[in-house]
Amino acid sequence: MDYLKNRSEFLFIYDVTDSNPNGDPLDENKPRIDEESGQVIVTDVRLKRTIRDYLLKLIHEKDARISEQDIFVKEVRDEEGYLYDAKARARQFLTDIEGKFHEMKKQVKDTIAKECIDVRLFGAVVPIEFKVKDKPQTGSIIMTGPVQFNFGRSLHKVDLNFIKGTGAFADKYDEKTKKTQFTFREEWIVPYALIAFYGVANEYAAQTTHLTESDLGLMLEAMWNGTKDLITRSKFGQIPRLLVRIVYKADMQFYIGELDRLVKWIPNNGYREEQVRDIAQGVLDVTQLINAIEKYKDKVERVEIALNERLHTSPELLIELNNRIGKDKIQTLELS
Repeated sequence: MDYLKNRSEFLFIYDVTDSNPNGDPLDENKPRIDEESGQVIVTDVRLKRTIRDYLLKLIHEKDARISEQDIFVKEVRDEEGYLYDAKARARQFLTDIEGKFHEMKKQVKDTIAKECIDVRLFGAVVPIEFKVKDKPQTGSIIMTGPVQFNFGRSLHKVDLNFIKGTGAFADKYDEKTKKTQFTFREEWIVPYALIAFYGVANEYAAQTTHLTESDLGLMLEAMWNGTKDLITRSKFGQIPRLLVRIVYKADMQFYIGELDRLVKWIPNNGYREEQVRDIAQGVLDVTQLINAIEKYKDKVERVEIALNERLHTSPELLIELNNRIGKDKIQTLELS
């Protein structure tokens, strides 16, 4: 198998309008806000869930690229409807139940890595429990994920709005008097936020989970299209705007790092950061990003880019990279 050989790093930028990008269940499901900076925060777990959900959709649609694969981290229930825990989920990948504990552990580890694309991407920590000679033995499987993301942050301060409304059904209904009392709906939303994620794919960890270049290509597709597929009431209104992957030459133990800090969101004249409500009301300054890529272009094999047509960059990202890095190194990602 041709496992990933090139180190790469990612910059993913998307925006949200009138939605909750990542609610905190311990705080009334409010959007996560950095109280010091006023930025909205989105955890890496939320982005990975978006990726997993999209890949699972492809599996269900029997997409030939992934039809024989599975997603390890997903809801699985038994015949009576009870949700599996991680130990029960791991046992689904055990075919030989008569071996020694370490043999069963290796079998499950190898099978999960072979059949579950999300484990090849993000790794896993899986508690296991097998019966050996009718006695339960426990342990864990640990695989470090080649792909790691930081927390996403908005590139500007945001507003936080509290919305109230009535529900569709009555809270109480009196059979005798026919009187009803309506339910009330309350939620917190962000009117607008342009959010940036940064990530890295490590070629050495890829050898452990058996991550391939094809897997990584599907992940990029899932980041872009999966974001557009978020159609629940609290998540609807999210649009991918920019995806940059810098692929370094083989055996190049180097990456620029912190790509999300090399771009700046500049609102148009007359707007404060928290007043912006649309992508057209500002420009993304990519000067530092372009300068960094040009500085290390001898280490770069290629730069893959998907760019939403409504995002205005200064200077023009594709034109500048073609001129300063070379057209032969710039690859446009064909994402819908």
